[in-house]
Amino acid sequence: MLVKLENIHKSLGGKQILQDITFSVNEGEILAIVGFSGVGKSTILKIISGLLEVDSGEVSVCNEEIGMAFQYSALFDSLTVFENVAFPLIERKDLKKKYSYKQVKEIVEEKLDLVGLSGIENKYPSELSGGMQKRVGFARAIVTDPQIILYDEPTSGLDPVSSRAIEDYIVKLSNELCAASIIVTHQISTIAHTSDRVIMLYDGKIVWTGTPTELITSVDPYAYQFVTGNKKGPMIVSFH
Repeated sequence: MLVKLENIHKSLGGKQILQDITFSVNEGEILAIVGFSGVGKSTILKIISGLLEVDSGEVSVCNEEIGMAFQYSALFDSLTVFENVAFPLIERKDLKKKYSYKQVKEIVEEKLDLVGLSGIENKYPSELSGGMQKRVGFARAIVTDPQIILYDEPTSGLDPVSSRAIEDYIVKLSNELCAASIIVTHQISTIAHTSDRVIMLYDGKIVWTGTPTELITSVDPYAYQFVTGNKKGPMIVSFH
């Protein structure tokens, strides 16, 4: 397995965010982490990527190279698509002297081709649709050939057609790179079309786990409330 969290506890600002979180993700597997807003989903991604340390528990990441696809693509507006995707190869201290310009160009073209965006290297983010910007973000996330890819709300704000295209590319990248992929999402379609396994968080704990089909058909009160969006159920929705 490439990612393993055991008995993770984390507090922020005096509030318990995660309590006794345990799960693992294997090579080539896509795990969806779901739940209402503010339950600690993104905190888990930050822990796996090394941006946050845990209060207690054990984090095992078998490959140091992690790709991160952000919710809003996080592209640099003043840089071209090529410059955005090439950024890690050019700016990271451990990589900037590893490749020639020709090699960087070939790598960027290869990654853009993987996400279906060949020939747009000279365009700027403002010239692209929201879905295309997301895919450029994917290309940048995989430009270092990571074995672990983290996605934070990858289909947020997209129309259904664009969302489905993004979902297809998530599966494609998992298959092509044989990566362990973790998706934070609340979109049922993204869960159904991409993930092999689902864990649901509430109040900092894992309250349900299973396959996407099991989630959609489950009569478990947590799963049922999440899928139906019902305000009535064991989970109290906060609007603060």
